[in-house]
Amino acid sequence: MQTNVNETRSQMTETPRLRRVLLVDDYPDAREMYSEYLKFSGFDVIEASNGVEALQRAIETSPDIILMDLSLPVMDGWEATRRLKEDPRTAGIPVVALTGHALAGMFEGAKRAGCDAFVTKPCLPEDLVKEIHHVLDGTD
Repeated sequence: MQTNVNETRSQMTETPRLRRVLLVDDYPDAREMYSEYLKFSGFDVIEASNGVEALQRAIETSPDIILMDLSLPVMDGWEATRRLKEDPRTAGIPVVALTGHALAGMFEGAKRAGCDAFVTKPCLPEDLVKEIHHVLDGTD
């Protein structure tokens, strides 16, 4: 009986897992700024600097959401998103396009590639957090 009481206490005191964000951007300054703000906002942040790393990190870490720059070296964000959505291990992970390209048609192209939302850079870090909550929880 003592074991059950200890197990129950342990379960009650466990800290819930932080939501994991995979942040994919080839600019170290942008990654650092957004990463620090996301950590400050209570997220666990994993980083990648190109599309190939994004695929590897997504499979290894099972993030709750992916923030994907579309203009990346090695493999661009368009192709990385398509591959993520084709892979059963990562298909259910929401992808938010995070890009400096705000040209007409970019949003539709991002949707066709598999992105669930679109945020234009530069954006305020708090606006990015709002979009993450909107995508994950349906709230602002």
